[in-house]
Amino acid sequence: MKSMIARTLSVISGMVLASMLAACGGASIGAGGSTGGGTIPSSGSNVQAISVNLGPNSNLGPEYYYQNGVFTSVEVCTPGTTICQTIDNILVDTGSYGLRLLGSAVNISLPTQTNAGANPIGECTVFADGYVWGPVAAADVLIADETASSVPIQLISADDNSFPPAPSSCSEGAGQNENTLATLDANGILGIGVLEQDCGAECSTEVNNDFYYQCSSSTQCIPTTEPLSAQVTNPVTLFASDNNGVEIQLPEIASGGAATATGAIIFGIGTRSNNALGSATALKPIDDAGDISVMYNGASSDGFIDSGSNALYFSANFPTCSQAEYSDFYCPTSTQNESVQVSGPSNQPSVTVTFSVANAATLFGSGNAALDDLAGTSVEGDYFDFGLPFFYGRNVFFAIENKSTPAGVGPYYAF
Repeated sequence: MKSMIARTLSVISGMVLASMLAACGGASIGAGGSTGGGTIPSSGSNVQAISVNLGPNSNLGPEYYYQNGVFTSVEVCTPGTTICQTIDNILVDTGSYGLRLLGSAVNISLPTQTNAGANPIGECTVFADGYVWGPVAAADVLIADETASSVPIQLISADDNSFPPAPSSCSEGAGQNENTLATLDANGILGIGVLEQDCGAECSTEVNNDFYYQCSSSTQCIPTTEPLSAQVTNPVTLFASDNNGVEIQLPEIASGGAATATGAIIFGIGTRSNNALGSATALKPIDDAGDISVMYNGASSDGFIDSGSNALYFSANFPTCSQAEYSDFYCPTSTQNESVQVSGPSNQPSVTVTFSVANAATLFGSGNAALDDLAGTSVEGDYFDFGLPFFYGRNVFFAIENKSTPAGVGPYYAF
């Protein structure tokens, strides 16, 4: 799930990468290959299990199956206390930044944020398929054996008048309100991509930033600035250690899919023996939104690597599915094998990524949760969205902005 609203990297113009990154050569990576390599760890104090399954609504029937959703659990605590709750079915999302939880899934008290005038702070986050709205709160966040204290998170507000409704500048034209388990298909979203906050420097100076609002009454919320330290924050950046990035590992999946898949988030890059970059090729973003450059069939576009997207989304000449419920997905009569060139700025290495596109209607009909050849039409213009199929059989690293790693200062991607 990548936010449709680009955010600003406050330090990208001054980002410096070590000579190791600048000297990396190109690589060719197939659907079952990985320059990271290695066995997926099942334990370790910086290792969090993740699972691809049919999602928390699968008991309601096939029409509610969430293919290619990757989930984990997160423990949250009232700051500075041992009053804690573990919440499962949290979507792992490298295309967004910060923890967002359905308010209906949280049964402990988390203090909500206010400004100097004691007005509650609300946030609007717009994704490609809808929006979420609710107060900013503080929580201690525990994942694996890592702890981030007093993290600004978003509580997704239910329609119960416990928080003012979303302002029109948030809801109009943004799709459905994903404020229930039925609409979000998860109890929350764990945004652990390459950026520190969900908006950045722009929201600290620009009032009409489309993210943050101060709510002066039960019905009125107006735009406001939000200091960096108070913005919804990627919790990894606040860990005491292993805080410079994450690695996502998922197993290789056979054509046609698998019933489920189990993998891991490994926190830190080059901080322990289990999170070394190895021979992975590192790619800097080409812009302040964290995008990379993609060349496909002779056409250039921007792209992003997003575990929160359930398919590879891009513009192609494949036929789309005739069934209305699958009309945004590709349904070629036979599986197509494709490749793209992925790169950072012009003086950086490029990587050839190969992938397959199978008939989406057949894949969805299989009842398998893990599908490595599912693809659909681009949902964000000409963007190439490397969704979850990209992750199968690869070790994918996300180095966070401003954080030092063995390959230089983030942000960058590596695989």
